[in-house]
Amino acid sequence: MGSKNKLKRFRENETFENVIQPTREEVVNNFSLKGKWNTFFKNDNPIVLELGCGKGEYTIALAEKNPNKNYIGIDIKGARFWRGAKTAIDNNMNNVAFIRTQIELIDCIFDVNEVDEIWITFPDPQIKYKRTKHRLTNTDFLKKYHGILKQDGVVNLKTDSEFMHGYTLGLLHGEGHEILHANHDVYKNYYSPEEVTGTQTFYEQQYLEQGKPITYIKFKLKY
Repeated sequence: MGSKNKLKRFRENETFENVIQPTREEVVNNFSLKGKWNTFFKNDNPIVLELGCGKGEYTIALAEKNPNKNYIGIDIKGARFWRGAKTAIDNNMNNVAFIRTQIELIDCIFDVNEVDEIWITFPDPQIKYKRTKHRLTNTDFLKKYHGILKQDGVVNLKTDSEFMHGYTLGLLHGEGHEILHANHDVYKNYYSPEEVTGTQTFYEQQYLEQGKPITYIKFKLKY
């Protein structure tokens, strides 16, 4: 994507009512929507997050299938989720929003018991040891998710990375969390939920063309 196109998308994002782009300072100092997302969506429907949402394909697809839930895509790259935000506006989808911020600030954006479900779709596995702190299913991130999820809230991890799948399974087992579903190849297993196989992101389609298996874990956090 050219820099001119990026700037155009950044400018458009600023006009979209479904896009929120706070400064880091605004997020960490009593973020205005924390604990008040029902005022943004004007309803008390369940809130579902997609972390590292990219172009927002998963956010949009799930929101279309579940109009009685509110979906929020989070990514630091606003030029990417411009596509999802524009699609939501063009289709009059009032149950979709996008936030441009760092995922590690998630507990500043949402209050205790405010979120019903989290999706982590094709995150960077951060394979190098010194990058472990950026891995979206490490212990620190899991504690942040636990802090904002409702008591029966769940986390979904969908990835093409066998490393990320194995690392997360090992961590969940080791810390005593509840694994509800684990699958090493969702397209070769008849027991794959439709919400897992019914939506494919741009990158997922590329991985499938390369013959990579897509893995999935659904779990509840116990701390």
